[in-house]
Amino acid sequence: MPKLLVFQHVPYELLGTLNPQLKDAGFRIRYVNFGREPLARPSLDGYQGIVVLGGPMNMDETDAHPHLTTEVELVREAIARDMPVLGICLGAQIIATALGAGVRRAPEKEIGWYPVAPSDAGCSDSLLGCFDGTEEIFQWHGDMFEIPEGAQHIASSPGCPNQAFRYGENVYGLQFHLEVDEAMIERWLNVEHHKAEIAALGGQIDPEVVRVQTKANIERSSALARRVFAGFIELFEMREKKHHLPSR
Repeated sequence: MPKLLVFQHVPYELLGTLNPQLKDAGFRIRYVNFGREPLARPSLDGYQGIVVLGGPMNMDETDAHPHLTTEVELVREAIARDMPVLGICLGAQIIATALGAGVRRAPEKEIGWYPVAPSDAGCSDSLLGCFDGTEEIFQWHGDMFEIPEGAQHIASSPGCPNQAFRYGENVYGLQFHLEVDEAMIERWLNVEHHKAEIAALGGQIDPEVVRVQTKANIERSSALARRVFAGFIELFEMREKKHHLPSR
């Protein structure tokens, strides 16, 4: 039974739709809640992979959020151990930082549903290859990662050219949120921090429009999530087979 570490930063950013897929696949999941325990330093021993979730903090806020430095170090260690690693939003920025890439303000803040298109490499990718050209995907971010050296750039949007990357075969950074369902999006729209963020944009984002778009897009998003996350789960099976091949 594979064991997975999940790095969490705020209570409202969860595994979402990925959680039942992992449970159905037999994973044992341990959350490390850095929001409650910012000085936590979990060991990777005994775990087969990591998922790093999103959060409202930025990568340049390590003084206020020292766990960001810890997470970067743990991600580097996981990559050195050839473990599957998935980062979502802030999690992807943490992975990019661990790989030596920068994180900066995106050309525009994306809150709501935006068109995301796979690159040529993304079209043949084992996770994003299920995209049927451009897809409407949920977003909530103001920063974006640079593509790490040696990584494949696998998706973009008009307002954020770097939406996803793959490093090697086991490491993925996704700026967008495929893990959300309608209830999670509604919860996010009602978080006080998020309401203040939307208000500060002076009417650029209308929560009612986001709700209407969610009803129109969530079924397709959920179908994509199942296929993308199934691809991530398969990475564990491939790694297990590779590590148990007989030596010559």
